Amino acid sequence: MTRMPTPSQALPSQPTAESSLSIKISEYSAWRASLIALLDEYIAWLEQAGPMDAAQELRLYDLKEILKKDQLLMAFLAEFSRGKTETINALFFADFNQRLLPSAPGRTTMCPTEIFSNDEPAFIKLLPIATKLSDSSLTELKSQPDLWHKFLLDTGSADAMKQTLGALIEKRSVDLATAKSLGFWNEDDPAMQRMLAEQGTIDIPMWRHAMINYPHPLLQKGLVVIDTPGLNSMGAEPELTLDIIPNAHAVLFLAATDTGITKSDMQIWTDYVKNRASHKLVILNKIDMLWDGLESDAEVERLIQQQIDHTAQQLAVDAKRIFAISAQKALLAKIKKDAALLARSGIESLEDALANQLIKSKHEILGRAIVTECANMIALSQKVAKMRLQQTDSQLKELKQMQNQNADTSKTILTQVAIERKRYDASVLTFNQGGEKIKRLSDKLLQHLSLGHLNNTLEQSKQDMGDSWTTISLNRSMRTLTKQAIQLAEQIKLEGDLIKQQADDLYQLFYRNHGFEKTQAMALNMDKFIHAMQSLEKITNAFCLDPINVLTEKRFLIRRFYLGLGAQIQTAFEQAQVDCTLWLNVVIGELKTQINEHKKSLDKRAAALMESHSHAENTEKNVALAEQDFLKLSEQAHQLDTLLLRLMRAAKFHQPASAPTA
Repeated sequence: MTRMPTPSQALPSQPTAESSLSIKISEYSAWRASLIALLDEYIAWLEQAGPMDAAQELRLYDLKEILKKDQLLMAFLAEFSRGKTETINALFFADFNQRLLPSAPGRTTMCPTEIFSNDEPAFIKLLPIATKLSDSSLTELKSQPDLWHKFLLDTGSADAMKQTLGALIEKRSVDLATAKSLGFWNEDDPAMQRMLAEQGTIDIPMWRHAMINYPHPLLQKGLVVIDTPGLNSMGAEPELTLDIIPNAHAVLFLAATDTGITKSDMQIWTDYVKNRASHKLVILNKIDMLWDGLESDAEVERLIQQQIDHTAQQLAVDAKRIFAISAQKALLAKIKKDAALLARSGIESLEDALANQLIKSKHEILGRAIVTECANMIALSQKVAKMRLQQTDSQLKELKQMQNQNADTSKTILTQVAIERKRYDASVLTFNQGGEKIKRLSDKLLQHLSLGHLNNTLEQSKQDMGDSWTTISLNRSMRTLTKQAIQLAEQIKLEGDLIKQQADDLYQLFYRNHGFEKTQAMALNMDKFIHAMQSLEKITNAFCLDPINVLTEKRFLIRRFYLGLGAQIQTAFEQAQVDCTLWLNVVIGELKTQINEHKKSLDKRAAALMESHSHAENTEKNVALAEQDFLKLSEQAHQLDTLLLRLMRAAKFHQPASAPTA
């Protein structure tokens, strides 16, 4: 279904002024584009140098897709009425010249909201709250479009956009049993107690999750903003706490100047931010409440600094990571183009810190992974290029010997090539036998990470929990799962070491018999898998030790948490399987590539030598061809050196990298 109000106010296509955050995200987008361009150049080099390896071609395509679809995930966490949505409006949507996302005193955004941009027409999609009763995760439900209510957004009208997005705060009244079944009842919440007493029902969100697709310039460059609900709704959606928050590249925790850090604020900080978010900033909002006109600017600054210092002490964080702002005044200043008010709002300092935090954390992750893998590929290509040069140089010397000496010399050279070919054939036989053994070991290794094996393990875990769904059984089950996973990782590592030893023996054989570069296979590393499982265990332990979850009947929340946990465990296993498969592809892949190249060179040398031996007049022609090949291969090797240098420079990201040069 669609809702398309009549346009009443045209929207600007670009923000009126770029913030430091906008500039940094633009630079980061240009940096990603530069890496994609470098990959395209490398692919072009491979196509020019000879037939591409199918597995390598597929992997390079995957890396390009990772770069193209890369996202910068920013999550906002706070209790109700702290100004999360107003801060989002001020940071990203001031160009609307009014509030885009609904923001007003009291409880506003009542469901998690995901704001992004893709190639589809602008829309908002809303997932009914009743889907909480199913066992399906949000990730699964996102692939079932029929369950969502979709409304197109009229991007030509701010008023129409505001009207349509008002659906975010729609709510419904339910009885106590329904509120409990959906995980929204909290007997410790005075507002809920009062609401139940006054009207006999509880107000809950109409929607479980919202997705907004809007063509904002920063969103189009990969930024994704998550606006989370208050404390009462956080535990009921385990994907927020198990996946989105730990993986966010910046987590912004908001508190209010007028209330300070309340009990519920502290619970959100302790349960969801302090030990789960790797990259976090604290925002003290609503500092404009101190601008009463009775205090001097210096006195106001002193009061704000006191609030910052006190908050830093309460949260045990560096005061430099706390930013005092007025989101409402920042939005007003941007709309009215009031530079003085904008400076006083404090949001520019937040934007600077956020830009550096967001881009630095994301660049470290993506740069390290992509650049390292690409550099390894180019290094292998350099080895191959070096082999080709050496073989061509040997061929050239042999041809010149035949050109300047007698027939007996030619026979001697041909005999040497024949002996080398025979030695090569014997080595290849050994390689094929070793490769078959490695293949059998690889199949066994991957079986440990198969979905069937995991499903059996999770099913047993579910049975162990029984029908009680208590925190005690959940914690015990997760500890058992983590222990099993670590034992499994150790077993896989042992099997990986055995595969590596087999591969090293083959590398040594070709080094000893054919002069290949002395090298060893890469070792299998299972640290990422172990860390993922241990992190899930820590999150589970924190959930189970929370007094509210221990002392209160939380069967619904415990069950939802377990189902979310199962999805994250499956993700960890799937990623481990991908990592192991990639490792198995390269463990002897480098040697296989060099062997194939060596065979081509031997065949080419033998053919040229035989032709020159049989027909002396062809020797001069073959010498000329070999010299041309040598020059061409030298140029290709130089291109690789330049490409690798540019890749290393691009990896540093110390400045805008839209066009890295040698």
